[in-house]
Amino acid sequence: MKLTKLLPLIPASLILASLFIPGGCANTTQAPTGGPKDTIPPVITKVTPFPGSTRVDPGKVKLVFTFNEYVKIKDANGVYLSPPQEKKPKAVISGKSLVVTFENPLDSSATYTLDLTGAIADNNEGNLFPGYTLVFATGEQIDSMCVTGVVQDCNTLMPVKGATVLLYKDQADSAVFLRRPVAAAKTDDWGFFSIRNIQDTVYRVYAIRDENNNNKYDPESERIAFLDSLFRPSIIYSDSLYEFKKFDMKDTALCLARKAQLELNLFREKPHKQMIVKKERVGERTAYLTFMAPDTRIRDMRIKGLHRDKIISQFNPQKDSLELWVNDQRRMPDTLQLVIRYDKTDTTGKLRPMDETVKLAYTKEYKAELQKKQRDTRNRRHEDTLAVMTTQADPTTIEQYGFDIEFQYPLIEAAWDSLKLRIRNPRQQETMGKVKLIKDSTNLRHFRVMPTEPFQVGYEYFLKIPHRGFRDINGFYNDSTELKVMLPTDEKLSNITLELSGVHNKYIIELLNEKRDKVIRSFIVNGDGPVIFPYLKAGSYCIRMTEDINGNNIVDTGNLLEHKQPEKVRFYKVNDKFLIKVLEKAEMVWNVDMEELFR
Repeated sequence: MKLTKLLPLIPASLILASLFIPGGCANTTQAPTGGPKDTIPPVITKVTPFPGSTRVDPGKVKLVFTFNEYVKIKDANGVYLSPPQEKKPKAVISGKSLVVTFENPLDSSATYTLDLTGAIADNNEGNLFPGYTLVFATGEQIDSMCVTGVVQDCNTLMPVKGATVLLYKDQADSAVFLRRPVAAAKTDDWGFFSIRNIQDTVYRVYAIRDENNNNKYDPESERIAFLDSLFRPSIIYSDSLYEFKKFDMKDTALCLARKAQLELNLFREKPHKQMIVKKERVGERTAYLTFMAPDTRIRDMRIKGLHRDKIISQFNPQKDSLELWVNDQRRMPDTLQLVIRYDKTDTTGKLRPMDETVKLAYTKEYKAELQKKQRDTRNRRHEDTLAVMTTQADPTTIEQYGFDIEFQYPLIEAAWDSLKLRIRNPRQQETMGKVKLIKDSTNLRHFRVMPTEPFQVGYEYFLKIPHRGFRDINGFYNDSTELKVMLPTDEKLSNITLELSGVHNKYIIELLNEKRDKVIRSFIVNGDGPVIFPYLKAGSYCIRMTEDINGNNIVDTGNLLEHKQPEKVRFYKVNDKFLIKVLEKAEMVWNVDMEELFR
């Protein structure tokens, strides 16, 4: 192999051009004092052993990278050896050189790559070295195959930076738990990975968020992705391959132009062990428990000194978090002793019914606050004796969600028939309307109130919640309030309509904000027809679609040992882009073939 292909050493401008896209000129001399700021990254001028060397002594490996200026190690984890050893490479700075050694001998007949992406910066200005990958072999030849891909979050499909991609020749399910891979790489800022100089054989492919950097999968604390089928590389590595060049991560166009062979969706498995992992007393009559695994099965529960029917409890949809309330207005002790019998993992790893006593004590801060309130009973304000509730009537979502009412504590009395709905038409004529109550199945303190007749544009709606209509577990009644709402009439608002076809399963259709971290609207559909997102302000949005195979209205995660991927998520693309730009006064209609989208 020619020297110019392996590592352009001189002149420095050629080195930088080969290591950093787009190319530039190397800084071969120090900038004069008081001159312009140095913005050029360091350049490698020499590498030992020579790139592409074979028959390197596995017990005496020392890699030396000499730069054109003084450098520092910015991130030691960026010095990454593939295949990885039990202990990470030891990297130190000596003069203008980075010296890498290994605590244990390498394998006697293997191809190794050492990558420096994100590891090195110059000593003065901190300009980041774009990276370099050295390949060498302890055996007779250099392996020649390669693979590229992308790792993304299974729910948002956003790229995952710093994930570790692992290749195994061992096809056993236990390999990723017990052994290190035969090849590995880290993903960059765009979730992209490239693994070069690997054997021409069949692999199991995984990606993990390796929190403890041991290059093995730890299911209790890490996320994982896996390829459904075995993979055999089909591309021979070449220095000219675009996907293996070192890019400035801020250059979006160049980074996105890289082609990914594989796509891996990272998810968190349901924990295998069940136990109580957190407890907290958050109020005089309020506490919660958090369990390690979902689908908790509680067989019995009581609080010492109180009758069982004094406990009000509620699981979250995943059944891994339990809220507790005490329906008793007597003064509660500083510590509540909860006796709970639930299916817990024993020392053999099996679930069996076990009793556990959980002490729910006040925090020091809450205890001090409570004592202050008890001392100041004569100065108690009116609002301190009210059933706390929050109410909302959002004009843009009122047609779907109605009037929103949530109490801070569970109710023991509720006069829903006392609600009054007034409707005022554009001619200022008023009539009384009828309402229906919708209870939130996931939150016993949350309710929605809807008129029995559809909302009309130009009409004003007034929902009156009367005084003392509701009483909570503290014995407090609500204060009166009135909610007013009117459908938006702003002509600048826009609508998105999705005409769905090929709907053979249940789907969760969600409108998200630009960052994909907030759900603005959500619909559950199980048949063809329109899904409408009305009253949208100009801006950028995303539309996420999840195939709800088991019909439980939540996005289910995957399971590695069962070879079960997380439920499929797709984002609707316009002009091949996730972000949908909505202009003012726009009526946007798209036909979506769900069968084709999820094929």
